[in-house]
Amino acid sequence: MYADLLKDIVDFHDDLVRNIKGIRVSQHLFDDLSDDPEAQALAVAAESADRLPSEAPLITRPFDYGTVVTFPFVNFNGQGTRFSDGLNYGVWYGSLDVETTVHETVHRWHEFIMDSFPREDREIVGERRVFHARCDAILIDLRGKERREKRLLDRRDCRYTQQLGRYLKEQNQNGLLVHSARCRGTNAAIFTPSVLSRVRDLCLLSYRMNPTRDLVRVERAPGRKWLEIRPSSLR
Repeated sequence: MYADLLKDIVDFHDDLVRNIKGIRVSQHLFDDLSDDPEAQALAVAAESADRLPSEAPLITRPFDYGTVVTFPFVNFNGQGTRFSDGLNYGVWYGSLDVETTVHETVHRWHEFIMDSFPREDREIVGERRVFHARCDAILIDLRGKERREKRLLDRRDCRYTQQLGRYLKEQNQNGLLVHSARCRGTNAAIFTPSVLSRVRDLCLLSYRMNPTRDLVRVERAPGRKWLEIRPSSLR
């Protein structure tokens, strides 16, 4: 079924870049619920009791979603992610460079903002944590295969890539490399946590946008523009 697409592999030994939600300044998670330190401590204990234990959550957490924790992995519009429907398994996504992770996550973040606050005429800020993780694995190389199968880079319909992801997962493949559908970069979709190691923080980012304007400002240093992206160009 996928024989023509899966002929090429890469013996990959390098860093991948992952971009997730994060905050620049540490905050107390429950200080808005109570000023009582004992009540806050109780809330922390209750939250920790249900948390899935992991020695390396930056690697393992995405693989928990879709198996024992379904809802957080399925995005807000119920479509899962590019190579998973979000119901049966999780995928760890990274890129070969920081800029590609920004284009990918700005698209998702902008969709969420426009779903939640489409009429807000004010600046909304999202903060991100970017880190490196080492990947040592044989990966399926799908780069360039979009010339044969255009659905690999379909920006609106992920049904084909989700079916492909399910097939590769069932075949116990480590993961894949594929061109980004949002920019000229390369993404990795990893199905096996054991091929990832050595997490190192790279930078913090801030995304700033007004829902009434087609522009997202990206900052590495607070208050200093690094990139500007028009979300309409990513759709």
